[in-house]
Amino acid sequence: MRNARSPLAATIRQNSGFLGAIILLLVLYLIYNLLHPRGFSAALLIQNTNESVAIVFLAMAQTVPVLLGGLDLSVGAIMTLTNCVASVVVSGSPQQILLGMVVTLATGTAFGVANGLIVVYGRLQPIIATLATGAIAVGLALFIRPAPGGTVDDDISWALTNDLYELVDTYGWFDADAAWFSSFAWVPVPLLIVIVIAFGVWLPFKHTITGRTVYAIGSAEGAAYMSGLNLDRAKIAAFTLAGFFAGCAGLYLAIQTSSGNADITQAGAYTLNSIAAVVVGGTSLLGGVGGAIASLVGALVLRVISFYFRIVSIDPLLQPLVEGLVLLAAVSLGAFRTLRVKNQLALFR
Repeated sequence: MRNARSPLAATIRQNSGFLGAIILLLVLYLIYNLLHPRGFSAALLIQNTNESVAIVFLAMAQTVPVLLGGLDLSVGAIMTLTNCVASVVVSGSPQQILLGMVVTLATGTAFGVANGLIVVYGRLQPIIATLATGAIAVGLALFIRPAPGGTVDDDISWALTNDLYELVDTYGWFDADAAWFSSFAWVPVPLLIVIVIAFGVWLPFKHTITGRTVYAIGSAEGAAYMSGLNLDRAKIAAFTLAGFFAGCAGLYLAIQTSSGNADITQAGAYTLNSIAAVVVGGTSLLGGVGGAIASLVGALVLRVISFYFRIVSIDPLLQPLVEGLVLLAAVSLGAFRTLRVKNQLALFR
């Protein structure tokens, strides 16, 4: 019986950080809905998901370089740049809107490729390389949008930030009032966007040879090299995927706000929160352990914590202090397993 249970026990032990983050998220969000006057309503769920999409994508973006054992300090800046790009190109005819969205995502992806090439062929530490490219991204964002402004197509802005009913009704794909559709017409479109990107992009990548190589590099780069794995390709692919996810964040932020804003402070804050979300989700900063889905959950935990300030009476001047303390506690729980091991190799058993 002991041998039969050991695989399950090992799986639980290896994913303890992720499981802990899920439990923490469920508890926090349940209490939040119980305390909120409009708790458990579709309108509140849509509002919450809209406010969570950007940090979720940035957390996923940060995860891939972290799995290599590095940090990407440019994800917030890439989000800001693509937000400004989208505010220029995501408008006009349906074909022009689609092309604009592709251009926006391509911009983020291109910056990711540049990060990877600099890290691999420039032989720079990721934290240094991305600090420099992040400054370039912010500079370009300021060049495009010296002041907040721009426009995004009103229909797509409305349809993608509401529920499925509004999406179908806006574009008239079929009768939005159909009986068969009513049971899931309330589902928020932002939630579906995150699910499609997470499970349609991250999971396939994770199970490719390149994705496995990313994990191998974070676990033991020397062993991965001796195994004949293509380390350079994996590193470039990791930063490329990070740029794509950051581009998703910038595109959705433009759709949500219908404008672009080269906000340097926002870029820095989002970058720091993306690192915190990675840790809260149970991904090790030492590399090789975790995943984008775990960071997605970690990002939602951080966002739910911020929601509490709307329903709990706390002096605005004390809110940063309270949020910092709660965040520190959450990060400590997420990193507990890393802190208690005596040897780094124990993380990969």
